[in-house]
Amino acid sequence: MKLLWTLTLAVASLVAGTAFVSAQTWQPLKNQPTFGGVGAMLLLTDGTVMVHREPLDGEKWHKLTPDIHGSYLNGTWSQIASLPSGYSPLFFGSAVLPDGRMVIEGGEFINGQHVWSNKGAVYDPLKDQWTPIQPPSGWNFIGDATATILSNGTLMQVDCCDLPPNAALLDAKTLTWTPTGSGKFDSYQREGVTLLPNGKVLDVDTYENNYQIDGMNSEVYDPSTGSWSSAGSTVVQLWNSAANCGGKNKANHEIGAAVLRPDGTVFATGANSCAGGHTAIYDSNAGTWTAGPDFPNKLNIADGPAALETNGKVIMMASPGFRLPPSTFFEWDGSRMSKIPGPPNAPYESSFPGHLLELPTGQLLFTDQTSDVEVFTPRGTYQKAWRPKVTSSPRVITRGKSYVIRGTQFNGLSQGAMYNDDFQDATNYPLVRVVNLATKDVFYCRTHDHSTMAVATGSEPVSTHFDVPVHIETGRSSLYVVANGIPSPPVVVTVQ
Repeated sequence: MKLLWTLTLAVASLVAGTAFVSAQTWQPLKNQPTFGGVGAMLLLTDGTVMVHREPLDGEKWHKLTPDIHGSYLNGTWSQIASLPSGYSPLFFGSAVLPDGRMVIEGGEFINGQHVWSNKGAVYDPLKDQWTPIQPPSGWNFIGDATATILSNGTLMQVDCCDLPPNAALLDAKTLTWTPTGSGKFDSYQREGVTLLPNGKVLDVDTYENNYQIDGMNSEVYDPSTGSWSSAGSTVVQLWNSAANCGGKNKANHEIGAAVLRPDGTVFATGANSCAGGHTAIYDSNAGTWTAGPDFPNKLNIADGPAALETNGKVIMMASPGFRLPPSTFFEWDGSRMSKIPGPPNAPYESSFPGHLLELPTGQLLFTDQTSDVEVFTPRGTYQKAWRPKVTSSPRVITRGKSYVIRGTQFNGLSQGAMYNDDFQDATNYPLVRVVNLATKDVFYCRTHDHSTMAVATGSEPVSTHFDVPVHIETGRSSLYVVANGIPSPPVVVTVQ
């Protein structure tokens, strides 16, 4: 069956006459990884993808590099530096910093043992080197708790299990912490967060350590005050309290991902062991919640991925219960939730091991802790108003030199792909892609020191720095700024 699926897609690709199929399709990588399971993924600012080996060998990381035509389907693998000795985490907080480094924090498991680690490390892609990060003072746990980058570029890390709940801000230069997050209603365990256009952070409470059978509270974190306050009732219950099938003794407090869409609404998905999971929509402009459609056939998302497609729809992976197969994929278009085809392994797995990552091609990379890595190509495309726009750029760039580029909407309209706790792979930062006009070959310039990490910045002027690769082809080229797979109109540059 998988061979037939692959052949069908190959024929579609030939008919399309392009490297990517402009349709709702799944395609396996031509060069599948030869190592064990592929799990968490993060997009580095040079266009390469870091992937984590899971569930075992958690100290090891690999990198997927697109081919000379910019294709991830035909990309190649290489192993990069392993984590510091003794730090082999599974399920952790993760983010790409504004300076281009990548950070992970905590771990629910270390070397296969359930330990709620409070370790952390930052990866420098220029040095291919990890540096340990000491935990915030007094923290016993970080575990699989959520990390997010605030609009000002600061990492906020929460802990999974301490009471009262802890959160802290990382100084990326000194790798030291400052406490934040006063007024939190409950612990952060099971919870994910979503960055809003106003710079605040949305969180749906899961009532861990504070069980209320019908609890529906949500909260927002305000970076200007460092505190949490209520964001109102979600109208329908999104966390699994097992209210109608066992109550507190059966509740696992799990919840699904929440994705910000271009219209300013957050589509939040829920878990429910008693019936189909609920969904809810938060209007970030009005600050109000409304009920969304329920999943059919007792499907729900008790941990699982969701992501914003370039067409504005939200793709999500649901299953009949926590870690129960099969999984089913859906899209939400703002008014209707529709079932869509899934990847070949969908009948055999739950939503739990699934991961989605935004690629600069407008596609999504999918992993599921196996060696089958798939690329999803959505149907349709973006609206022109969603594109980044370059207002100031050098017309001549030189190999090995660094430049500043300015414009608007360099960080996209959303963080992109979401999961919940366990891992995060937001891509709301600019990439710079250069395409040689003569050869059509594709090169990515490493970006860093973005002026903002906010989303949906509209007409606000923003900027980033980019480093021209030493191996880039010379000559006239088109330069694009790409955010969450959506490119700016091209700027013509000469590479020398």
